[in-house]
Amino acid sequence: MNPEKRQAFFEQLRANNPNPETELEYSSPFELLIAVLLSAQATDISVNKGTRELFKIANTPQALLDLGEAGVKPFIQHIGLFNAKGRHIQETCHLLVGQYGGEVPQVREDLESLPGVGRKTANVILNTAFGHPTMAVDTHIFRVSNRTGLAPGKDVVKVEEQLLKRIPKEFLQDAHHWLILHGRYTCKARNPECEQCIVEPLCSFKQKTGKGNVRGPI
Repeated sequence: MNPEKRQAFFEQLRANNPNPETELEYSSPFELLIAVLLSAQATDISVNKGTRELFKIANTPQALLDLGEAGVKPFIQHIGLFNAKGRHIQETCHLLVGQYGGEVPQVREDLESLPGVGRKTANVILNTAFGHPTMAVDTHIFRVSNRTGLAPGKDVVKVEEQLLKRIPKEFLQDAHHWLILHGRYTCKARNPECEQCIVEPLCSFKQKTGKGNVRGPI
């Protein structure tokens, strides 16, 4: 995808959704951190169902520590991998209280030192909570980037690097949300809705649907 197409690609996404937001519910960087930790291999809907009630009772590192792993479990046991996530939450809260004064750090290396926080999660926090122009490449963004020709790459780090180089600066802050929502609702893995896609004319996918073409993942 050449620079002119990339500019038009994001202009279309912005026109369709000028102020994109995460679908995770949160009211502080800490709440977002906990929600993102819980969201691995889980839907935002299932995470919101749990955190909506959990955060009414405990929404600070110390409060979650006081609640304990057993106290957190009833709120998250419907979420996949809840036992491991419950441990990570307690370990993370312990570090936040002990090393960071109960605040979520704004430095990537510090974020990635927290249990359960990898590069993708750190990028989400930096971008969504603190306004950094980072790119958290999940399965949706990886698929959209490769399928459309926006930023092809064989691994998530390569795709992230390509996106940061290729996305015009005016779109970088919101690009993460546009791409993840596009992959979640339009450019789906097995049944992409090409006939309803606002950026279809700019996309290089060779198996577009709606015109008798084959459907299937990249």
